[in-house]
Amino acid sequence: MAAAHRWLKSFRTLHLYLGVFTAPALLFFAFTGALQSVNLHEGARGSDYKPPAWIASIAHMHKKQSFDVPAKRLPPKASAANADGAQAAGVPMPTNDKSSSAPNKRNPWPMKIFFVLVSLSLLLSTLTGVYIGWRHTRHRRRYGATLAAGVLVPAMLLLF
Repeated sequence: MAAAHRWLKSFRTLHLYLGVFTAPALLFFAFTGALQSVNLHEGARGSDYKPPAWIASIAHMHKKQSFDVPAKRLPPKASAANADGAQAAGVPMPTNDKSSSAPNKRNPWPMKIFFVLVSLSLLLSTLTGVYIGWRHTRHRRRYGATLAAGVLVPAMLLLF
């Protein structure tokens, strides 16, 4: 066997097992990224939508590597006394006047749709890659053990 062929075989094997080990994490990040792209992980201001606890916790895991979602703080309310005191002191109050100097807001939905499609594509590509790898490997026990390790290692790291 030529040296170049041995190197290529080694790289293919390394690629296979690194891919199998990281596949569960890729699936997780693709799924949670899709949920975050359309803001299902948080409620908007003035909205009655409250995300389910499981969506909020997995989104927090995606962003902060922890399931412990902190309680959301309420924004401080501007009291009328503060506004009167500021006007008496000669401090200009901000207005809600939308002047023409403000930049036009762009519609975020085309980009959100694109990223959801990318997430779904990554999910499908990863799942088909794991399936194809499973169907064409000679070492199914090693393959299955590597895939199980890709699930168990991050789960065990949550304990620390």
